[in-house]
Amino acid sequence: MRRLSTSSQDFQTQFQSLTQYDPMFQTNVRSKVDEIIHQVRLEGDRALFQYACAFDGVDSAKHESVADLEVSKAMMAAAFDNLDPQLTAALQTSADRIRKYHEHQTSQDFKFADEYGNKLWQTTTPMQKVGIYVPGGKALYPSSVLMNAIPARVAGVAEIIMVTPLGQAGSISPILLAAAHLAGVDRIFTIGGAQAVAALAFGTDIIPKVDKIVGPGNTFVAMAKQAVFGHVGIDMIAGPSEIFIIADKTLPVDWAVYDLFSQAEHDEAAQSIIMSPDEQYLDALAIRIPQLLKAQSRSAIISASLEARGALIHTKSIAEAIQLSNQQAPEHLELAFVDAEHYADQITAAGSVFIGEYTTESFGDYCAGPNHVLPTSGAARFSSPLSVYDFQKRTSFTHCTPAGAQPLADLAGTMADAECLTAHACAARARLADQLS
Repeated sequence: MRRLSTSSQDFQTQFQSLTQYDPMFQTNVRSKVDEIIHQVRLEGDRALFQYACAFDGVDSAKHESVADLEVSKAMMAAAFDNLDPQLTAALQTSADRIRKYHEHQTSQDFKFADEYGNKLWQTTTPMQKVGIYVPGGKALYPSSVLMNAIPARVAGVAEIIMVTPLGQAGSISPILLAAAHLAGVDRIFTIGGAQAVAALAFGTDIIPKVDKIVGPGNTFVAMAKQAVFGHVGIDMIAGPSEIFIIADKTLPVDWAVYDLFSQAEHDEAAQSIIMSPDEQYLDALAIRIPQLLKAQSRSAIISASLEARGALIHTKSIAEAIQLSNQQAPEHLELAFVDAEHYADQITAAGSVFIGEYTTESFGDYCAGPNHVLPTSGAARFSSPLSVYDFQKRTSFTHCTPAGAQPLADLAGTMADAECLTAHACAARARLADQLS
């Protein structure tokens, strides 16, 4: 891992170069994604099945159409029933904690009358159909099933449709099926990539069109979600995983190393950065990282990630480290230093914050309760974690009385005149009492 210091004259240049990531500039991928979306939209299930055979490992000798790629509810239930009891208990407890947290996310409807007697109100309604994308590449993510489906179910979504590519064994993992059963997923299709996003966005004869698509994926999935936005809603454009750790010796060296590894093992493009005003602590980390790396099952991925986008950063103070974190708005932020809780209100931009040396980010990935679908690549400056709110719509209502319409007619007419929108002014002033007579 590289070593940086905020005392260096060119630190900001190095820091920006290190943290910058924008897969949307990959024009070669963009053209392929656009072609896939076009073909699925044009040919429906026929194109979708061809792409599933080409990219998802579907065997055309065993399957004849997209209909064969749907997993039955009976298979989901059987997978749950036959799961290892310890894993079943872990999934159940995690699901309960996630559900309990998200049940606190309630939108408040309201209704009031203005000074003229007009009634104004807002109602919240759930979406009807939602599509959930669950990755199936380098690892299995039953946690992503729980994190995406449970808030949708809490929100009251009528139908949840999950898409996920086949695993390396050529079949969907029983763990994913069990998680889907537990979370209340209604239908599962073993398709992935941009073609799955296109199918959910526009619908085919077999796969229904949804109102919103959520869930992380690779660059093809991210670009496809961006391309179909407007036809359907999306949660966010997710980039590689990120973790920033602000620490002192309060966080044991080995714990810090494992926390860095926990995000690096996701992907070679993942980012793991630790900042500390204690240079000797950073020295100890630099020595321990290669020692602990040897025992990791995904050591090659971790090594590539740390080499490409990892850093040990020496800061002048904890306050400076917080300033840098707020500047970058990381997906995950650990505060592991003396009196860390007292600094929590200084965090202005982060996807999810973990406070104290005992609060590893890994708890957030699985079982703490808050959602692990988070804004990346600095998007926490303007967006939020996935939540119940993402699966609901708010509608405003206005009901004017004859008397209450009079002052509004004059106000709207004046504003419309200023905007040179004559028809708007006419429509407003037609409601004036003297016009009605």
